[in-house]
Amino acid sequence: MLINNVKIINNSYSSAQIKIDGSKIIEVNNSNFDAKKNNEDLSFDFDEAIAFPGLINSHDHLEFNLFPKLGDRIYNDYVDWGNDINIKNKEQINIIKQVPKDLSLRWGIYKNLICGVTTIVNHGKKIVTYFENLPDVFTEYHFLHSIRIEKHWKLKLLLKSPKWPFLIHIGEGKNQESFDEINKLIKYNFLNKELIGIHAISMNAKQSKKFKAIIWCPDSNLFLYNKTANISEIKKYTSILFGTDSTLSANWNIWNHLRLAREYDYLNDKELYYSLTENASYIWDFKLKGKIEKNMIADIVICKKKFTDIWESFYNINPEDILLIVKNGRCIFIDSVLTTQQQNFDKNKFDIIYINSIKKYVIKGIHELIKSIHKIHPEYQFPISI
Repeated sequence: MLINNVKIINNSYSSAQIKIDGSKIIEVNNSNFDAKKNNEDLSFDFDEAIAFPGLINSHDHLEFNLFPKLGDRIYNDYVDWGNDINIKNKEQINIIKQVPKDLSLRWGIYKNLICGVTTIVNHGKKIVTYFENLPDVFTEYHFLHSIRIEKHWKLKLLLKSPKWPFLIHIGEGKNQESFDEINKLIKYNFLNKELIGIHAISMNAKQSKKFKAIIWCPDSNLFLYNKTANISEIKKYTSILFGTDSTLSANWNIWNHLRLAREYDYLNDKELYYSLTENASYIWDFKLKGKIEKNMIADIVICKKKFTDIWESFYNINPEDILLIVKNGRCIFIDSVLTTQQQNFDKNKFDIIYINSIKKYVIKGIHELIKSIHKIHPEYQFPISI
């Protein structure tokens, strides 16, 4: 595959060419470079487009992405919220729970895909199913839900292998209990296992030093608690990653989350970008993800360049602006306009969807998925149409 005439974020070429063989990037050159290509290769020539590595969403609950946002007030913490919605929204929750978990989980993966996410860290019990040609679902960590909900968390922290980090909701709230539970976790982690914390709304700088990384989910935080983590201070002492959480508490579109994060200015444009790419790849030990460089895995997103400034273009993306997504060297999402360039594009391997009336081809499976969910919940409104 050959991708030509794109501006790669954080690359010196004003216009670049990316050559892919198998699952790897084998060359990144100036667009004027005369690359050899085979007749069977897909070859894309762009005009005013930006390229970046597939995004890494470091926090989602994939099976909860059929839910709408639930909550009608500002909560003290996650226990307060959970108790409230399970009383007030019990009927609504039970309707969504009728959808089999494997279907709701697959929709969560497609939700991420159509936003340009190619790797998802799913916070939950380990998923054993492999979804071919869809974003990777990463589960190589020790799952702890939270201090106040996880049973026997101290024993698990003590006995489980230090090979993987422990991933836990921590400091999720704005009350004293949320602050105290951070200290409690630190106290009982006397073996110094690696901790990656999610939310950290109540965390201070001293506490943050005890964590390998903090995953920032501002959209979810502000909806539930009208407060988010003090990232501008925490980032001085630990790594910051970015997560969406599920649609139970946040918008489905990660680009809305990023624009919200940008308004707070806790991370500069480059830091926020790294929280979804290079930094995330480093913390999760992906090694070959997070950059568009020779010998890296070919997880690549191409989008319309709507502004002269590269960061304005990046942070003003919406799913309908995505022109191409390549996962492990294979095209899994393509704008309909690009298909006219390709003699060897097999439309039978794709389903057609519409995002804000813009026609896209997505790797086959989403039509069947949506129809299966509609058989159980006919009135469910997806953010895309087929």
